[in-house]
Amino acid sequence: MSDEFIKQETNVTGEGFLPGLAIDTVIFGFHDNQLKVLLLTYKNTGLFALPGGFIHQNEDVNEAARRVLFSRTALTDIFLEQFYVFGNKNRHDVAPLKTIMAARNFIPLNDHWLLKRFVSVGYYALVDFTKVIPTPDSISDSCDWFSLDALPTLMQDHQEIVNKALQTLQANLDHKLIGFNLLSETFTMGDLQSLYETILNKKLIRAAFQRKMLSLCILERIAKKWTGGAHKAPYLYRFISENNILS
Repeated sequence: MSDEFIKQETNVTGEGFLPGLAIDTVIFGFHDNQLKVLLLTYKNTGLFALPGGFIHQNEDVNEAARRVLFSRTALTDIFLEQFYVFGNKNRHDVAPLKTIMAARNFIPLNDHWLLKRFVSVGYYALVDFTKVIPTPDSISDSCDWFSLDALPTLMQDHQEIVNKALQTLQANLDHKLIGFNLLSETFTMGDLQSLYETILNKKLIRAAFQRKMLSLCILERIAKKWTGGAHKAPYLYRFISENNILS
């Protein structure tokens, strides 16, 4: 749900939106050697959810996903990719939706369009943690970062969506150049290895990892990082390509 809720709650049929289709986004950030996920907390409910929304009749699905992403992060040119469609019939659960509506003193009719079954298109986004401005929507208390290994209980099947997004992220580490958006513009080889280890949840051998990354020919060594001891200063790197929009 999004800032469109006020318009939607007075529209029983959902006029102007594609029926039965929604978007859920898993927004990953990397900070303090932790992989984090952006979540919404709905007002007066204690419910946690992924940022999501609906698709206007006059917009592309990818366009709708970028609109949802921008409204929650204030970012535009970032990695965003569709990764799965969630359509199991048992994901249809009206209880949390009615709770969210009741918290806004709105009691919908049973045939309200928001209470009908939805298939959700899953997207995952990779963002520079330092550049995000987490922004709640009109029916949320907050929009905050949560560590992936300490997520609260999520409504509906959103935990399953997070799990699937993580699996996709792990599988795409190399050929999708995942580091583009999770690291700052320049970084050490240690920073990059820490990112890989966090996503893969395992330790990597330093020398083997460095050989592998250099063999991919995607890194440019630019300078040594000043640490006070020049002989021990690690090199700084950046990705050779400047195009960090890979969707």
